[in-house]
Amino acid sequence: MRTIHALAGLCLASCLVPPSLAFAAATQDAALTQRHKFHIQVQPLSSALRQLATQSGVRILFPYDEVAALRSRPIQGWLSTGEALDRLLAGTDLKMAQASAGVIALAAPPSRNVARRSPVAVQYAQVSVAGSSDSVAMAPAPEPIADSTPIIVTGTRATTRTVADSLAPIDVLGAKDLEASGKQSVRDLLGTLVPSINVSNSGAGASFAVKTLSLRGLAGDQLLVLVNGKRRHNTATLFINGTTQNGQSPPDLDLIPSSSIERIEVLRDGASAQYGSDAIAGVVNIILKSDTNGSASLMGGGMADGGGEQGRMQVSKGFGIGDGGHVHMTLDAFLQGRTYRSAPNPGQFYAKVGSLYPGPATGIADPRELTVDRNVNKGGQPQVSGINFAYDAALPVSDMAELYLFGSASRRHSDAWLTYRFPDASNNMPELFPNGYSPHLHIYDEDFQVSGGVRGDLSDTFHYDLSSSFSRNWVKYRESSVINASLGPASPTDMYVGSVTGKEWTSNLDLQKSLEVGLVEPLLIAVGAEYRWNSYAIGAGDPESYIDGGYRSTTGPNAGILRTSGSQGVTGFPDTAAGEWSRNNWSAYLNLEQKIMDGLEIALAGRHEDYSDFGTTDTGKASIRIAPVDGIAIRGTASTGFRAPTLQQQHYSSASTINVGGVLLPVSALPVDSSAAIALGATPLKAEKSTNFSAGIVLTPLPRLNITVDAYQIKIKDRILLSETLQGTLVRSVLAAAGITSSAGGFYFSNAADTRTRGLDIVSTYRADLGEMGSATVSLSANFNKTIFTHVDAVPDVLASSGLVLIGRSKQGDFTKGTPRDKQIANILWNKGPASLNLRATRYGTITQVHPTTPSLDAKIDPKVILDLELGFELRKGIKLSAGANNLLNSYPNKLPAALQGNGFSLYNQYSPYGTSGGFYYGRLSLEF
Repeated sequence: MRTIHALAGLCLASCLVPPSLAFAAATQDAALTQRHKFHIQVQPLSSALRQLATQSGVRILFPYDEVAALRSRPIQGWLSTGEALDRLLAGTDLKMAQASAGVIALAAPPSRNVARRSPVAVQYAQVSVAGSSDSVAMAPAPEPIADSTPIIVTGTRATTRTVADSLAPIDVLGAKDLEASGKQSVRDLLGTLVPSINVSNSGAGASFAVKTLSLRGLAGDQLLVLVNGKRRHNTATLFINGTTQNGQSPPDLDLIPSSSIERIEVLRDGASAQYGSDAIAGVVNIILKSDTNGSASLMGGGMADGGGEQGRMQVSKGFGIGDGGHVHMTLDAFLQGRTYRSAPNPGQFYAKVGSLYPGPATGIADPRELTVDRNVNKGGQPQVSGINFAYDAALPVSDMAELYLFGSASRRHSDAWLTYRFPDASNNMPELFPNGYSPHLHIYDEDFQVSGGVRGDLSDTFHYDLSSSFSRNWVKYRESSVINASLGPASPTDMYVGSVTGKEWTSNLDLQKSLEVGLVEPLLIAVGAEYRWNSYAIGAGDPESYIDGGYRSTTGPNAGILRTSGSQGVTGFPDTAAGEWSRNNWSAYLNLEQKIMDGLEIALAGRHEDYSDFGTTDTGKASIRIAPVDGIAIRGTASTGFRAPTLQQQHYSSASTINVGGVLLPVSALPVDSSAAIALGATPLKAEKSTNFSAGIVLTPLPRLNITVDAYQIKIKDRILLSETLQGTLVRSVLAAAGITSSAGGFYFSNAADTRTRGLDIVSTYRADLGEMGSATVSLSANFNKTIFTHVDAVPDVLASSGLVLIGRSKQGDFTKGTPRDKQIANILWNKGPASLNLRATRYGTITQVHPTTPSLDAKIDPKVILDLELGFELRKGIKLSAGANNLLNSYPNKLPAALQGNGFSLYNQYSPYGTSGGFYYGRLSLEF
């Protein structure tokens, strides 16, 4: 009887097929062997079958009651229709039979109890068939279901793994998540949506244009950034006066248009064995759009307390090319106005009568001090304008090969006012600036990266990818409203300061093979090799920006005083620092992933790296996932990692004017191989080595509820750190012997300390169906994090003899207290018809700016809750109007103690992860086409 029921189902399918097509079923249907690019996410099998039919042009007849309770597997990439359908049905009891040309019928095996199945409980998944006027009614397809288990490509070489299946913690941010966040830059999007990521908004001197982020409390350049799985280049800029990000040159995420992104995957786990250097904290993989859809948006807004006006225009559109190919392009133009968040300057503007400037404690004040305009400080958000372009293209050239090309190109101009110089100070010429001046620093970025290659399948189980990528980041510096006081009144007031350039060329060969070994699933073997070449160059500035003119005035409050040499703010790169340096390295890796049995999976990875400038290193990783029962899984990883010192850290050489103990002084960055650095105890840099352990649990107690809890420990040996600012008689004599006469101090990089970071990540998401009230996605997430220094090297004898320290209070404090110890995010995204609401509350824990010498001057930022809100309404299909606020309540961090404000220039604590400019309110018009 059961056999008869099954045959009856197939007969019914045959009856529904037009006779003209039925006779063609005797021959092999070419539609089953034709290859298509499939993109089917995890969802109910019934809707997945409809998607497969739409994407392939093949009609599929299936028994609805057999399919209704089943979930699909993900289908990604170029496959024949038959291969895609086989993968979709893997693990089910459904069998496939070709009912006619272009029509596939699915049925349960005869052993299945089908007594209660209605003979009409059969549905078609179809598209129009060319050349046929016949049609078969198809049940209305449901709206796409929000996918809580998206397919991932980061941290694994498998192509079917979901977030819930991952052996390590991964966050996936889709295009809708990015759009609803209200943020415009990729950096701010990540800092807003991922609790373990914090954004640095600080940076002065030549580093204010690039903002960085840290994952799990580690540095920005200990996080590897990929685009479409390929390494993203780092910025040529080196953070010299950037608080917690001092000494880093991370990738500049603001140069990638947010509207070009399909999704972002954040791997919160050490991955050096899988991807190479820099992946100590984890990996951010940005996946670009590859569809043929189009979108556009226009955003404008400003700060609650004035300034900071922003405008952004984005256009993104994809097109089909050739047979199954595509090209998707995105253009992003933006403008950010400056803000002023300084206090009046309380300092002494003029010399006391009859005294040298700044004069003794006693004396008659210049009468102009009583009437001078003290609102001269211009600290705050810089002004930025620029344009970004991104593209992604692919074209199949055979059944076994697809050519692809993607990349980005950007231009950006950033400018900011630096600290005010007083009229009678030794770094001013009253003949040029009788009322004093603030140096105006301009930074020009030109950036591009292009990646291309060929990939494909040599068989059903053998995949290959051969690629190459080249990038260049060129940064030029210019100062206006500035002087070189050592040149006297003849000094120019506009100077070219110099440039830095970084280039990177990376080539990869990646091979994947599935091998049957007699276990529940095939063994996945991935092997590969990489060659990478880097270069870094410094271009000298105008001679007037760095030479010492030896000028001494004969009259006035600075008579007889040797004036400060070099351009103020950022001293020009001298010709002695100019040059180009390069290195290369090659690596090979092996990854194994195996499902031992239902509920038990393991993965192993190993990598060997060989650098031309500091030697070899080997790293490894082991992962395990155990799912004892449905809805509960336990996972853990153990890995070693490394980060190579950047060429910038090895060779950067310049001077910047910084605030040292309340006094503006030029201080030099000294390359570790320079004579001055060696005389002060510097040694060649080594790679950082890390050991990472993590363990977590994945819970799905309800169909729409997901909870993950992951604990981690990251130990870093030989951490690369920038030293404290070294000053005093010894330092000045060493600098003078090296021909550096304009600087009052110096610093250099070292591997002088070991650190340990421990923490806990909690992420929970619930998708609620509210019936007539719409739907809502509610998420609660948190990160708790603590870093300590487990070892600090003994101070070099040459420094100890002068009472100097290499890694002191402030440098240790940047990593132990400079980022929030805890961060929690509560978010609700509600939709009903054309209306939407996104409300987010983010609580940042205590942050402390640690003073180099005086604990009483440590500056705390109290815990704060920041509210973000966006309201949206779809005026008609494809046209949406939104209004929102980032920092709705216009909150500010704590003000700095007066002694740390730099005469009022920095009013608020720059360590704030939510900035120092207050609330931003905006409106946005979005189009989809």
